[in-house]
Amino acid sequence: MQDWFETPPGRYLLAWEQAQFDEAVADIFGYHALQLGLGCVDGLRANRMPHRWLATTDPAVPAPRAALLTDFAALPFTANSLDLIVLPHTLELSPDPHATLREVERVLVPEGRVVICGLNPTSLWGMRQRRARLYRRLGFGELFLPEAGDFIGYWRLRDWLRLLSFEVESGRFGAYRPAVRSEAWLERCRWFDPAGERWWPIFGAVYFLVAVKRVRGMRLLSADWRRTAQRASAPVPIAGRVHRGPPTSSTSSEGNGF
Repeated sequence: MQDWFETPPGRYLLAWEQAQFDEAVADIFGYHALQLGLGCVDGLRANRMPHRWLATTDPAVPAPRAALLTDFAALPFTANSLDLIVLPHTLELSPDPHATLREVERVLVPEGRVVICGLNPTSLWGMRQRRARLYRRLGFGELFLPEAGDFIGYWRLRDWLRLLSFEVESGRFGAYRPAVRSEAWLERCRWFDPAGERWWPIFGAVYFLVAVKRVRGMRLLSADWRRTAQRASAPVPIAGRVHRGPPTSSTSSEGNGF
């Protein structure tokens, strides 16, 4: 897929995705962040966490920074240890996207975030790809999008996330220009982007979403929880309380009329 990103439609799509990643991760705080796959997209460059890694499954693919070679379905991190994971087209290129997503859920801390982008099968680009696959079965035609990987629909992915106790914070579509290969025609069709966002928003070539890992029954404690506990356990005087002892003999005599 990295070779396809060097084509005119690939560069157009990459620019849109890079802008979305920069905006989404800029204000996500923590200590440890991880990107799974596709080193040509720097999904963590706008993030300020002190520890950021790029994980890849293919040692032959060049990476722009230090990379970790691992299986995405068996990450070398303990449970509840990462604050942010970005998945640029990772699930659609994975041989087992369910296992990859379950592993992401395992290593994320409660309230940790996962940022995902993927190609939209219901877009004009997806329709052209399906038509090209049909033509190839008949012995002619050329694919518009990369051959590797399977499209995962936006709503289907949301169902997967919900089953793993993720809550989708935000989601959007983008890249509405027609499926053309020429850079000149892509530039002529720039007006499709604002028109698509307004009139056919779910038919963008790519979708982008941010989800939060929720843990049911868990309550996050504030920074001053120790002082709150100390104040709650301290003895509290009761104002206006008077101790009454047994009645005196003089009081008893007066009450009996003697």
